[in-house]
Amino acid sequence: MTDLLIPQSDIDILRHLAERKRHLADDPVNRERRQAWLAHDAGSNSRPMVLAEYCGVQETRSPFDPQLTCQSDWARNWERSLLAEFYQFDVLRDDHVIEPWMATNWRIPYTNYGVEATVQLGDNDGHPGSRRWDHPIQDLDADFTKLQPRVFSVDRIGTLEEKARMEKIFDGILPVCLRGGFYWTLGMTATAIQLIGLENLMLYMYDNPAGLHRLMAFLRDDHLAFTQWLEREGLYSQNNANDYIGSGSMGYTRDLPQPDAVAGAPVRRKDLWFLSESQETVGVGPDLFDEFIFPYQLSLAEKFGKCYYGCCEPVNNRWHVLKRMPNLARVSVSPWADEDVMAAACGRQVVYSRKPNPSLISTGTFDENAIRTDLRKTLTAARGCRIELIMKDVHTLNNQPERLPRWVQIAREVVEEMA
Repeated sequence: MTDLLIPQSDIDILRHLAERKRHLADDPVNRERRQAWLAHDAGSNSRPMVLAEYCGVQETRSPFDPQLTCQSDWARNWERSLLAEFYQFDVLRDDHVIEPWMATNWRIPYTNYGVEATVQLGDNDGHPGSRRWDHPIQDLDADFTKLQPRVFSVDRIGTLEEKARMEKIFDGILPVCLRGGFYWTLGMTATAIQLIGLENLMLYMYDNPAGLHRLMAFLRDDHLAFTQWLEREGLYSQNNANDYIGSGSMGYTRDLPQPDAVAGAPVRRKDLWFLSESQETVGVGPDLFDEFIFPYQLSLAEKFGKCYYGCCEPVNNRWHVLKRMPNLARVSVSPWADEDVMAAACGRQVVYSRKPNPSLISTGTFDENAIRTDLRKTLTAARGCRIELIMKDVHTLNNQPERLPRWVQIAREVVEEMA
């Protein structure tokens, strides 16, 4: 095992934090949340679940700015991770769950598609701002041969060394497991526009439909190859607990793994959640989405156990297409969606995963009455649905980090009021 110079003081700090994590994992609050998520997924829970994300906030006073005490970089990374869980439990107090394990993941390097977009960022003093990119495929027909399928590999030695190092440090306190994902989405349209540009993605639907179908088939085959390779190499892990799934939700479910799964056997695609979305085609009509995008997404969706669909795009005008997905379990109801239409569409069958507009907590004035009105509107429209309220894509809190936990508190108050 490659040795890292980890001071004994760092080890003592990490072990102390791990002791607290083990204790919190068995806290009655965490036990209730864990059961509430499972009931939420099964359709037997009447309590809307509440989540808030802080990791995208980039300003002077962030919601979570830990005072790290470890000396080594390796230990500081794990110290930060553990303190983040404590922040969620002690301060944010949403429905995130702490589980009694430490997780690391396989190291999976892979190549690009033989070409690379040149990205240029706007000068915004370190804050989120504009960006543009020069897409490498300028002529879809002439340049198509430049595209090459990705090549994947796994650093087994480095991964297992990391796991052994963690096991040594957390021995007797928490087990260490290989758990985590290798991609956020299998939606493919973000990748397509990196290669050919956003305008071209839409224009080719009319100007070169055969070429666009060829590109989407290439991306589908490449993504299928990646997921097949992960399955064949035994690299997948379950994502059915406090795993980030979809565009902000939690993976708790009793439906996965499948009933025919063998304990200790490699995890299969059909034992997993996956996300598909197509935010980039928000300006594309449902018929063109059905022709050029959905068939390729469906080919991937059918390989997995449960599907979460959508992120920021309003999907109400393409619901008649999406509902053909046989394993659709949750759908994103973005700030721009028609809430009434989506409530009728979801019913009790599909979880209504509502994303309130983050501007409610990001602008100059923190208007609690407006927040309550927005939450009441959602809970009224989706009455009878299985609801999760997820405040995400928050990039500023106007340097008032207390706003995020306050939103969680208000959400819980309105949920109780509307019960």
